[in-house]
Amino acid sequence: MNDSRFDVRAFGAAGDGIAVDTPAINHAVDAAHAAGGGTVYLPAGAYLCFSIRLKSNISLYLEAGATIVAADPLVGQRSYDAAEPNPWDAYQDFGHSHWRNSLIWGENLANVSILGPGMIHGKGLTRWGPGPNRAGQAGDSPVSLDQALPGSATENPAATPLSAYGALPEGSRGFAPPGFADEPLTMEGQGNKAIALKLCRNVILRDFSILQGGHFAVLATGVDNLTIDNLKVDTNRDGLDIDCCRNVHVSNCSINSPNDDGICLKSSYALGHARATENVTITNCQVTGYDPGTFLDGTFGRTQELAPDKDRVTGRIKCGTESNGGFRNITISNCVCERSRGLALETVDGGVIEDITISNIAMREVTSSPLFLRLGNRARGPAGTPVGVMRRINISNIVAYDVDPNFPAIIAGLPGHPVEQVRISNVHIVFNGGGAAEDAAAQPPERESTYPEPSMFGKIPAYGFFVRHAAGLELHHVEVSYERDELRPPILLEDVNGVMLDTVRAKRHEGVPFLVTRAVTALSVRNCPDIE
Repeated sequence: MNDSRFDVRAFGAAGDGIAVDTPAINHAVDAAHAAGGGTVYLPAGAYLCFSIRLKSNISLYLEAGATIVAADPLVGQRSYDAAEPNPWDAYQDFGHSHWRNSLIWGENLANVSILGPGMIHGKGLTRWGPGPNRAGQAGDSPVSLDQALPGSATENPAATPLSAYGALPEGSRGFAPPGFADEPLTMEGQGNKAIALKLCRNVILRDFSILQGGHFAVLATGVDNLTIDNLKVDTNRDGLDIDCCRNVHVSNCSINSPNDDGICLKSSYALGHARATENVTITNCQVTGYDPGTFLDGTFGRTQELAPDKDRVTGRIKCGTESNGGFRNITISNCVCERSRGLALETVDGGVIEDITISNIAMREVTSSPLFLRLGNRARGPAGTPVGVMRRINISNIVAYDVDPNFPAIIAGLPGHPVEQVRISNVHIVFNGGGAAEDAAAQPPERESTYPEPSMFGKIPAYGFFVRHAAGLELHHVEVSYERDELRPPILLEDVNGVMLDTVRAKRHEGVPFLVTRAVTALSVRNCPDIE
């Protein structure tokens, strides 16, 4: 061992997948930190672990053939570190509110990296938490969960067991979301994240793979100067959750997450104040919703059709739902989405979303709305949390094919709180079609405080674009079409002030109007011969 490399075998790690190697790895981390920094080196082997505690100036290097395996807390006498107290955990779910109950965690660190071609396997992690401590508060869960909670947005006394959505992979022990009837287990001793970082700076995650990452494969909260590059994540809940972070670069990553979001920017209240996620680039990435575990093994399974919220598989790139601090200066570019929900921008907890650029995105087999922009008022935060703001959004060069016919592109604000200054250009979307004539008469509810998902509105009266409560909307060189007969109009605008339609084309059935407007002012049309 040279002065800067600390081989965990020299500290007693067996790497045989049987002995628990956490003490040896933590001793190596401590030794490297005490020496002023260095690389904690894991050669090929299977390292069964509970909580690994990172320190500043440390690189954790996983050699080819090295796997850190999350141990099962129900076997043996050891367990994961306890979830630390958080006085603000009423404002986001359990997973977002705690970091130490993780396989690998660090807090208040600088100059930390996890590198190498090895793997992190969250085999013994749970993907659930102990349920919300805000039971019954509107907006805690998607409407489609049909929560059987008093006062919730919808009530259904017949809770649906998770088994109805296919076999659960290993590591899915613990509490399920509200409305599910799985037998609950205590969170005591359990871990529910593969990697969790809080209030760190100068962090690099590069080149490794994560299989079955628990609730979050990566949760970074209040982490500044964060680089995530060339990760392969095949997981059973969220992939990358980047919360209240600044100066972030995500590149060349492949995230398979059929049961939750793939790459998700958030701005929760978990740090005790509203902190924006800002100055973020996401580029050259792929998000998918294949069956869990079938991305890394190359079989790309398609048997699972539903996510736990009863909508179709998830995947996707998203800003929200936690949105207390808002999002600023975000670019998303050169990404591929396959068998996943579309792009989502959501502010429902008082934050401001502004100055967002999305470009060069190819989507295929889109399981929900290809573009979903939602300004709502869930207001999950301290008393007096205001309605947020969404403005200056530029979306360009998007192609989407095989889009679920239930979900057009949706831009939805609230009465008196429009989504502002959205410019969409060079977009071509092909929907599956099949909408009935009676669907064109649907009046989607406002659902101001509901958890934001496209399914929240029920039937949508347009197949291509549904825009309600917006101002300063521009569509340039946009085309929508369908594969099967579609009896809804391509575009419906309601309560929109200031609309520019330039070279907008749409396939439509004979007798179906191209454009339906309700309370629309300052409409300008150019090079749109189909608009009557």
